[in-house]
Amino acid sequence: MTAPVKRGNPSATLGDVGHVPWRDIKDSTGSAAAIPFLLAAIASGDPAAATTGLERLQNRICQYGFVVGQATAVTVPFLWDLAQRPQVTCRVQILHLLRNIAGARQWGTTAAAYPKLRRHQDDYVGWESAARRAVRADGGAIPRLLSERDTALVHATEELAGALAE
Repeated sequence: MTAPVKRGNPSATLGDVGHVPWRDIKDSTGSAAAIPFLLAAIASGDPAAATTGLERLQNRICQYGFVVGQATAVTVPFLWDLAQRPQVTCRVQILHLLRNIAGARQWGTTAAAYPKLRRHQDDYVGWESAARRAVRADGGAIPRLLSERDTALVHATEELAGALAE
């Protein structure tokens, strides 16, 4: 099950985080119930808390930088929201995480060699596909991010745009 955020508008803000049944969704550690707290830490404006929050979040939704799971697609719209907030101190790293999610092919590649994976009770291949679609769904933020003055942010945005073009 991938829980919807509000699908009338593909964008989500942190105000929408309460609309997601996080306890019913899995991340790499089990229940995704901690994800709202990690998103809040990233948004806090405290560089140390933001960095720690993002590292923990990445471990939960894009483990090793390429293994995504059920909670990933649901979390992506919130990452896009955070990447556009000037007060967020780790926006470049958020864009790198989005690029990694957009390029995730671990489960699809494995299922090509071992088709039984597609019949597993957990829909790893579907979750991966949904995560990639979620990154693309909010790609409309790219032009705004490309107009930023921060050259590192612009470069990370260009890398993400390149990954989405593949």
